[in-house]
Parts: sequence; C-alpha cells; structure tokens
Amino acid sequence: MDTLSEAVLAGAPPKELERIALPSEYLAAHLRAEDVDMFDGVADKDVRKSLRVGHVPMPELAPDEVLVAVMASSINYNTVWSAMFEPIPTFRFLRQLGRRGGWETRHDQPYHVIGSDAAGVVVRTGSGVRRWKTGDHVVVNPMHVDGEEPIAHADGILGEDQRAWGFETNFGGLAHYAVVRASQLAAKPAHLTWEEAASNPLCANTAYRMLVSDRGARMKQGDVVLIWGAAGGLGAYAAQLVRNGGGIAVGVVSSPEKVDLARELGCDVVIDRNELGMPADGRPTPEQTIEVGKRLGSIIRREVGEDPHIAFDHVGRATFGISVFVVRRGGTVVTCGSSSGYDHSFDNRYLWMRLKRIVGSHSSNLQEHAECNRLLSLGRLQPTLSEVHPLEAVGEAARLVQTNAHAGKVGVLCLAPEPGTGITDPQRRAAIGEDRITLFQRAAAAGAR
Repeated sequence: MDTLSEAVLAGAPPKELERIALPSEYLAAHLRAEDVDMFDGVADKDVRKSLRVGHVPMPELAPDEVLVAVMASSINYNTVWSAMFEPIPTFRFLRQLGRRGGWETRHDQPYHVIGSDAAGVVVRTGSGVRRWKTGDHVVVNPMHVDGEEPIAHADGILGEDQRAWGFETNFGGLAHYAVVRASQLAAKPAHLTWEEAASNPLCANTAYRMLVSDRGARMKQGDVVLIWGAAGGLGAYAAQLVRNGGGIAVGVVSSPEKVDLARELGCDVVIDRNELGMPADGRPTPEQTIEVGKRLGSIIRREVGEDPHIAFDHVGRATFGISVFVVRRGGTVVTCGSSSGYDHSFDNRYLWMRLKRIVGSHSSNLQEHAECNRLLSLGRLQPTLSEVHPLEAVGEAARLVQTNAHAGKVGVLCLAPEPGTGITDPQRRAAIGEDRITLFQRAAAAGAR
C-alpha cells in the first residue's frame, strides 16, 4: 500500500495528507481494450473473465476536479454491461471523450477504470475547487456534467455532455483512488459505514428522480406504485420512497425469500413474479404480455382495489410491455434502464387510447443528489447493502449482479481494510437503529439472496 493510503487509513490531518506525494500508480478494477472481442460467439459472457485488478497510472488532476481516496464502492448494472462489452465496448465512450481535447484526452486509454459509486476521503483538490477541501468525507454522484452548458443550470442531466462517471468516463470508483468533478460530491452520511454510504448514490438518486422529482413520475400521496424488482438495488429504494411519500407500494420480487424483505421495506403488496407465468427467456410475446398483464392487474385490484398510477420499470424487455398495459388510464411508466434487454415491445393502443405516459429518467442532477443524500443522512432512507467483497474479488461481486443472485446492493471494499469502519456519528446511528440500517445484510446472512 502506498504512503498516502496508509496516512488516510491512519486518520492523518489534512495538512499531512497534502504533504505526502501522490503515488505514481494505484490499484484499480479495470478493463483492457485488448479484451473487447473475448466474448464473441460466447453464450455466457462471464464478467469474472474480463474484469482485471491491477495497477494503473495516476492521472493528472484538472482544475475543477478532486482526487478521492476511495474507501468503498459498489456494483451497478453498468459495471456488468461494461465488463460484457455490451451494448458496445466502453472504450468507444473514452475515445469520444478524448477527442474533445484538453483535460479530456486523459480518458482515452487502453484501460478503463470502471465503477459508478464511491465513498471516500478527498486527498487533493484542483485549483478551481471552492467548496471541498482535503480531508472531507464524501460520496460521489455518478453524473459527470459540464457546468458550462447553459441547460446544465436548469437540469444537468439534459446536457449534451453529461456522462455516467466510471462508465462513459475513465478513473471510476472501483479503485483505491478516483478522479471526480467537484460538482459530483456530497458529504458522506456520518452515521453510515464506508461501504453502506458507497452503496447508495447511483441507485438511491435514480429512484428519487424517477418517483419524487418533478422531472419523473411526480408521485403523490395515495398513488399506487408498481415496483419491479422491489428487493433489488433500485427497487428497494423505490419501495422506501413510496412508503415515505404516502403512496401504496406493490412490489414484484424474483423469489419467495425476497417477499418478507420487500414487506419490511414498506411494500403493501408483494408478488412473486414466478406466480405471474412470465416466460423464462424474458421475451414475452404480445399475447403473453397481455395475459400476464391481466393476471397482474387482477392481483393488484384484488389487494388494493384499483390499478397502479405508476409503474417503476428498470427491467426492460421482460416487463416493459406489461407495465404499459397494467397502469391505469392516464397512468405513468417511468423507466431508467433495461437490464433484461433494450428492445422493448408494447401494444401502443393501451398507451395512446388510454392517455398513458412513458417518462425516461436517467440518474439524477446535483440538487436531486443533495436532496436524496439528506434523506439518507436523516435516516429517512436506509442503505440496501446486502454483502461486501474485497476489491481483489470484484469479478465475483459483479457476477452476483450479472446472474441476479443477490438482493439490494453488492459492496466492494477498496481502501477500507474491513467492513464496519467510517462511522463518525455513532449516536445518530444508535437513534436510527442498527436493525433498520442493516436490514439487507441481515437478510443476506439469513439466506434471502
């Protein structure tokens, strides 16, 4: 371990951290450009084969950036897409970014340090950074936004140059160090461990924008919300937000073991998707879509008396047509991703003739990140971390997400030597309650993967 990392772990004061020279290289989970064709013609694109852990050069810091010593990170589905080199190799993103010139040329490398979540300690700030300083404990919002774009001052996600950090940019969070724009940061919730804090930003912020923000579904009190994957990384935050906002959460989960977990999160109704008769290949025919939609709608009406106002859909091909069918007249389907496939199919008659809406949503802007992080800091929203792996085992951690063999979020320890460190406000933690904070970890230990 390098000297600076040792000083961070020892809790050295900011002035000492600034005196220690940056290492010339650092340990990182990364992909190699030479491997992009390794899965051609392969049915099982096992990400354990493409994810490498090794040393990469330390990049120079731009004036508007900070260098974060990453204590912990987590796995998101964009990590899986990256490691499968689908739908396109991410090296294309890096080349496009590099062609912009200036500081952006650093990103175009034959290696790609991935990871779109991080919690850690600021160890360097660029000359133009004003609001953050060495020694600050931070979490990272994964949206890499150009603050000089006019539209970014209305909504950063609408900018042409917004990118998903650690997916469409280099130097991401699954590493000992990460390069982050200052406009991505928020203060780490003081009562959470490093790994708990790192598990939140991408999924919690995304769910917040999808449901609560006026740019999403605009959920209100009493709304019935259908949540696909209600015990997964995104869905588990959605279930909490619906409960907090006075809505009625109807969760769909993938196994009987996850039913109780979804109920504890606040779902009023929980449905095991295996009971719906959904096709195993995730490609429902138009007839199957209507059949499953009728079955699901019947269950929801039986349990809550009416059809959903909102469908929270990030699964994609396997569920999207059902979501469009099942929401009520004038209802909304809000989508942020397609883990089962991008090529959605739905019967447009149920959309136009019943005045439904489809809302596309992508991560969050900085204000939404701040608002969601406040809920986490207040203990109104709880982490969904289920298990933790060391950085050296990042392939195994990503494989769990790839095969949906997990609940909630899978964490990765980077510089943190062990789980459970990083809590600086134990009184608040005690007031919120250990059992509430560690719900997913306890469920995983009991076998509810």
